[in-house]
Amino acid sequence: MAKRDYYEILGVAKSANADEVKAAYRKLALKYHPDRNPDNKEAEEKFKEATGAYEVLSDTEKRQRYDQVGHAGYEQMGGAGHGPGGMDMDDIFDQFGDIFGDIFGGGQASGRGRAKRKTSPEAKRGHDLYKEIVVTLKDAFLGAKEELSYHHFFACDTCQGKGMEKGTSVQKCAACNGMGQVQFRQGFFMYSQTCGTCSGQGFTIPSPCTGCKGQSRKQQYDKFSINIPKGVFDGAELRIAGKGDAGVFGGPAGDLIIKVLVTEDKKFKRQDDDLVCTVLLTYPQLVLGAQIDIEIIDGTKEAIKIPKGCPVGEKIILPGKGFYKIRGNTRGNLVVITQCHIPKSLNAEAKKALMEYSDSIGTDTADSGSAIAGFFKKFLG
Repeated sequence: MAKRDYYEILGVAKSANADEVKAAYRKLALKYHPDRNPDNKEAEEKFKEATGAYEVLSDTEKRQRYDQVGHAGYEQMGGAGHGPGGMDMDDIFDQFGDIFGDIFGGGQASGRGRAKRKTSPEAKRGHDLYKEIVVTLKDAFLGAKEELSYHHFFACDTCQGKGMEKGTSVQKCAACNGMGQVQFRQGFFMYSQTCGTCSGQGFTIPSPCTGCKGQSRKQQYDKFSINIPKGVFDGAELRIAGKGDAGVFGGPAGDLIIKVLVTEDKKFKRQDDDLVCTVLLTYPQLVLGAQIDIEIIDGTKEAIKIPKGCPVGEKIILPGKGFYKIRGNTRGNLVVITQCHIPKSLNAEAKKALMEYSDSIGTDTADSGSAIAGFFKKFLG
C-alpha cells in the first residue's frame, strides 16, 4: 500500500511551522497511543504512521529534501520515515520520549524507552561539601594554619565500599524486574513510579554489610589542619580534593570547598593587593620633613621618609611591602597616607610659640592655589 503524504497524515498545510507540526503530532499521538488503545493493531499502525511523518517534518533538513523531491521521490531516495509496520515501538519512545513525557504529565509512558535494567550497584561520586572559616587581616597577610572539624561520609571499611557481606552479591529486584520503576494503569493511561522495594535502584542486597547496613559508606567525624595561603582575599574559595562525602558503592569522593572570610582590622585596610594605613604627623613634621618608623601589620618596622612640605592625604608608597599575590611571587605595595595631628589644647609656652610662628608667616593664603580665599579676623583663643 502506497504511503500517504506526510502533511496529509498530520493534517497540516505545507506552510505549517515547527510548532504547528509538533502540535498536530501530539494530538494524533495522544489519540492513537498504545496505552489508550491496548491490543488495537489499527491504532498502533496509525500511531507509527504519524510518528514516521513527524520524524521527517520535524527535521529541517529532511523536510527541505522532502519538499524538493515530493513524497514518491523521497521514498525512492531511501530517506523516508519509518511509516506503518517499519518502526519498532521502543525506538519510537527512545527518539520522541520528551513529547510523550509532555503528553502523559512528565512521566515515561508505559515505562518504555530509556529505563534500563540495573543488575549491579552504580558507583556515584560523593557530594561536595562547603564550609566557611573566618581569619584576620593579619592571617591573610602572613598566611595561617587552621583546624577544621566536621562530620562527613567515609567509605565503609568493613566492606570496602561494596555495601554487602563478603562473598555475597546483589539480586535483581523482583518487584520491578530490575527496572527501578513499577507501572500502574489509571483509565486509559499507564503511569510509572519509583519502585518502593528497591528505592529505584533495580536491585536488592540480600546480605547487607553490618558496618554500613548496605549503604557502602558511613558518617564519621573528621579533623585536620589546612594552610591558608599568604595573600588570601575575602570571599576566596579553597578546594580540598577528596575531603567531601565518600562516593556511593566505590565512586570517587567529593571535594571540600572552603570559603574564606577576612575580618576588618582597626589600623590597616586592603585595596587590591596593597596594604594601606594612615600615619598621624605633627605640623612641623609635615612642613620640615621627617624620617619616622612605623610598625606594619606583621609586627616589623619600616622607615618612612616624610618629604618637606608634605600635604595631608599624601600617599607614600613602599613597593613590594603589601600582600603576596596568590598566583605568582610578586607583592602589592605598602601605602601610607599622611594625616595631621591637631592638638586640642596647648600649654602657654607652645601657644606663644605658635602665635609667633603665625605672625612670622602671616595669614594670607591667597597664593596657595585654593579655589576659595579666607579672610582672617582673629584667633579665638
